[in-house]
Amino acid sequence: MDVGLMLVMTSYGWEEGSDAQMWGEELRLVEMAAEYGFDSVWSAEHHFNDYSFVPDNLQLMTHIAAKHPNIDVGTAAVILPWHNPLRVAENAAVLDMLSGGRLRLGFGRGLARREFEAFGISMDESRDRFDEAAPMIVEALKTGFIEGDGPYYQQPRIEIRPRPQHSFDGRIYAVAASDESVLSAAKLGAHIVMFADRPWEMRMPGIERGRALHREFHGTEPPSLMLTEFVVCGSDLEQTEEEARQYQGKFVESNFYHYEFLSDHFAGVKGYNAYQQKAEIARSTGLEGAVEGFMKAASWGTPDKILRGLEERRELLGDFEWNVSFRFGGIPLEIAERSLKLFAEEVLPVVKSW
Repeated sequence: MDVGLMLVMTSYGWEEGSDAQMWGEELRLVEMAAEYGFDSVWSAEHHFNDYSFVPDNLQLMTHIAAKHPNIDVGTAAVILPWHNPLRVAENAAVLDMLSGGRLRLGFGRGLARREFEAFGISMDESRDRFDEAAPMIVEALKTGFIEGDGPYYQQPRIEIRPRPQHSFDGRIYAVAASDESVLSAAKLGAHIVMFADRPWEMRMPGIERGRALHREFHGTEPPSLMLTEFVVCGSDLEQTEEEARQYQGKFVESNFYHYEFLSDHFAGVKGYNAYQQKAEIARSTGLEGAVEGFMKAASWGTPDKILRGLEERRELLGDFEWNVSFRFGGIPLEIAERSLKLFAEEVLPVVKSW
């Protein structure tokens, strides 16, 4: 199993601390992950708010790739509707060249109304913008040339310089929670990226559909699924359950706040039907119900409990890549470091042998 470290760069749940301190704490975890043999480091893209603030994850990954030459770097994800695809392709080509082919390039279409409004882009356009931009970028990194004649990106054919130096086959990822996003990911031939926010049995129809669509479009077996989740690991089961309920619960609260899941605005936005359904469930179950569902999907507890849960998940889903975060929801750095260290010593060797 391929295992990565996920960076959120958040201050939601902390009563004090500068933005620089928050970044510094997560970069400390990167040092530990590189030392303990993680395969990759990933980062989200978010703007303007304490939920997460990584305005340029390709820039962040350039720093990490230079500092830690033994680990891959990834974006989960670059939010394409907020970017010019030409600039994404150029920046990806530069980072991949400098890192010696260690970039795993992940795309997303965005979900937070507050972020779209700040960029002056309508959420109604997000699906069409994604579906137009993503193939342009993938083709540019394959051929060295980018062009487009769609309604959003009128791009004359131009060469990418420096020219892409390595094949991106097997290194394209796409966040896919809705049926529409699963379809888009399958068309790209991308690894589907899903977050642990509900029991995995509920995810299976979408996962199976994505695999079937990939076979239909490409005539090959689909690339591995990548699961991203928020982990608390400790030697005392009762203590870690309390910690998970507190810190995973605070992360769920931040998710509710940032994406406005208690609002009904998704009903009026084109292409967000799946999130309207999620918002309706959130309003009916409340935060407490959402936390319970989250804890059923996420990994927490002793190494033995986490491994048993992963074995059950593997039986259900098949093989997958795993991307884990240890710092979220106000969790103190010392607990995040403890979780990562124990995880690396007792969980990581086992799952990497699978």
